[in-house]
Amino acid sequence: MRFSRILLAVLVVYLAATSVSLAAGTPFVFGLLLVGPRNDKGYSQAQYEGGRYVEKHLPGARMIVLDQVNPTDRPGLTIPQAVDDMAAKGARLVIAGSEDMRDGILEAAARHPEMTFIHVSGDDTLTGKAPKNLGNLFARIEYAKMMAGFAAAMTTKTGRIGYLGPLLNDETRRVANAAYLGARYAWEHVRGERPEDLTFKVSWIGFWFNIPGVTSDPNQVAGAFFDEGFDVVVSGLDAPEALIVAGARRAAGADVFALPYVYKPACQLAPQACLGVPYFNWGPPFLIIARQVAAGTYQPTFAWLPPDFADINDPDTSPAGFMPGPGLSEEAKKALDIFTAALGAGGLDLYAGPLFYQDGTEFVPAGRTATDRELWYCPQLLRGMRGKSGAK
Repeated sequence: MRFSRILLAVLVVYLAATSVSLAAGTPFVFGLLLVGPRNDKGYSQAQYEGGRYVEKHLPGARMIVLDQVNPTDRPGLTIPQAVDDMAAKGARLVIAGSEDMRDGILEAAARHPEMTFIHVSGDDTLTGKAPKNLGNLFARIEYAKMMAGFAAAMTTKTGRIGYLGPLLNDETRRVANAAYLGARYAWEHVRGERPEDLTFKVSWIGFWFNIPGVTSDPNQVAGAFFDEGFDVVVSGLDAPEALIVAGARRAAGADVFALPYVYKPACQLAPQACLGVPYFNWGPPFLIIARQVAAGTYQPTFAWLPPDFADINDPDTSPAGFMPGPGLSEEAKKALDIFTAALGAGGLDLYAGPLFYQDGTEFVPAGRTATDRELWYCPQLLRGMRGKSGAK
């Protein structure tokens, strides 16, 4: 994968060197819209703690948070209404935390040209559809998901890895593909197993987290994987059900594991069942943007930030990381360290062709690697994976 090491280096230097002094008595107010609960032990809590990081490191910063911003939990509420309220409370910056908020945050940005907006995981700046006061932000979590897949394949005894997917879109297919590529590499090139002996199956629940009566129950879907002989489940959900189910199964004597997603301390929920967690670290990029907005220097851009491979778990520099879990063996940890170093050094490119989509069409031809645009817009799962690539 091609990524901007220069951009990351510039951002890290900026974060370390820039100090914005706000005028006494004039706090910098920013709003944060979360798709789930702020204490979900997952995606929304990771963003909430990113906002708290800004409050800690930017003197005078004050956050306004509205969580559970989705049609089920807050029927009738629109994003522009939520932003109107934040604007009335003095917010100069609003961060919309989920891809699902795209239409609403675009409308809000048009209604409030005096404010700055960040859409997390969107791409309207890339496509030229964004108003001048809206930028996009995401982390290249794909690397951490490759590490998750690698850890899963190093651990499985049955050769059967399940992937618990949320809803279906380009992002969720992209990160599922990354997990598969990491698993496939470990299975074939480290363990020396036959490709046909690895099963990697994706099951989608229908949303980022469980909504009773709306989504499939992730507890049941994770349990079904284990009932069918899968001994490792990699989660793509915003919440930690896969790990909790794996922990309960281990307590009952089953030799199974899971990898939760997005929230760094998630392994604490079932330590011995946890192989590790790929996670977002929103504090550093949120702080960079908040400082720039406060200083009046922010320029909207499409920022898709790689991990800091010098220390992928540095809380002050790396937008994405992977925290090995207590369930991961020492042998697997050592192999994972080698794998991670190779990814960071550029000596291992899992997106080098030839690669094919599930229906056999070519994704990346032989002789080159995938471009950022090819990676971002991901229409299918990869060949070798089981499960649906689309709704039909």
